[in-house]
Amino acid sequence: MGEIRVKLMTCARVPTAHGEFQLCLFSNSQDDKEHLALVHGDVDSQEDVFVRLHSECFTGDVLGSERCDCGQQLDTAMKKIGQEGRGVIVYLRQEGRGIGLLDKLRAYNLQDEGYDTVEANLLLGHHPDERDYSVAAVILNHLNLHSVRVLTNNPEKINALKKSGINVTGRVPIPVKVTKDNAQYLETKRQRMNHLFLENGQPVSTPKLELDEHSNRSA
Repeated sequence: MGEIRVKLMTCARVPTAHGEFQLCLFSNSQDDKEHLALVHGDVDSQEDVFVRLHSECFTGDVLGSERCDCGQQLDTAMKKIGQEGRGVIVYLRQEGRGIGLLDKLRAYNLQDEGYDTVEANLLLGHHPDERDYSVAAVILNHLNLHSVRVLTNNPEKINALKKSGINVTGRVPIPVKVTKDNAQYLETKRQRMNHLFLENGQPVSTPKLELDEHSNRSA
């Protein structure tokens, strides 16, 4: 694969509950997908900018599905960036960890039969996670960020950015609410995909997530 190139097509002002953002659409030389950057404040030539790499999740981001934590994480990232005064969310069009919406829904059906998210993807002929963050790194370089703090519970995103030459100065955990519908999903991410979650406000990777249906405590 050759060097990835991106082209900024346009940006538009988008006022939200967490502040005003510029929504910028990029074309790229890797695929025919239109990846996006949601930019708040002045990020050009700035240090330690809050950044989230967020993969498209129609069910979580749009419908508010409680089968995953995607919608929670997107909203929390926007809130944290709004409070910080600047930051970027790179919104990548790679639904279902890169397997697409059709097979994601098929995977949901397998999960309802008792398989976890990794097993369901494998049964459908996919890898557990087929996402690629290369184009995200190119978009961040285009935005001219000098260094970033990554809003994520997934250390692989940090590794991918570092491998692409992005100066990562830290990780900012995103707390998630555990419910009966996402508990197994989150536990699979913790056990099989090395995601880091919060317990008593501290990042941890070993204690089992505890279901909390009645409060906003974070796991």
